[in-house]
Amino acid sequence: MKSNDESIMLILSSPSGAGKTTITKKIQQKYQNFKISVSHTTRKPRSNEVDGVDYYFTSNEEFKKLIKDNKFYEYAKIFDNYYGTSKKSVQEIINKKNGVLFDIDWQGTQQLSKFKELNLIKIFILPPDKDELKNRLISRNQDLREVVDKRLSSYDQDIMHWHDYDYIIINDNLENCFKQIESIIVSTKNKIFKI
Repeated sequence: MKSNDESIMLILSSPSGAGKTTITKKIQQKYQNFKISVSHTTRKPRSNEVDGVDYYFTSNEEFKKLIKDNKFYEYAKIFDNYYGTSKKSVQEIINKKNGVLFDIDWQGTQQLSKFKELNLIKIFILPPDKDELKNRLISRNQDLREVVDKRLSSYDQDIMHWHDYDYIIINDNLENCFKQIESIIVSTKNKIFKI
């Protein structure tokens, strides 16, 4: 897989419910040259999700075949479901000289980080604290209580991986968090294009 100098690859990771998906969508709305890397997943779609836009929804069998055929850049099993980034979809974004946005977890970040030729910027987003995370997970009302509990129990493991990232941002206010990420994007572009 080849990158070019213009293809910034921005990784956003966080414990589930800390706001990374919302921020990823805000970045794409403001910066048209950033395209979200749409992951494959074996989990069932939520009512508001569209196949090919939010995820490529696939069966366990199909996913395992893609693993066997070495079609993923990175993949992981999270909460009993597989998630993965296909090499083909990332290369298509790079070929159009667009930046790539990854909404992935620490496992995916570790796998992508092995590709030293890529222009990775790794940002880890944290909620102010675990209680606030619990409130957010409950208030968004997307998951059963047992799923919320699973997500909360993984929080302690997730935050142990903060040192794998270039930047750590506390999302205590969505707009402030977004502005901090914007300044990172601008600073990186200035370095690449030596503005």
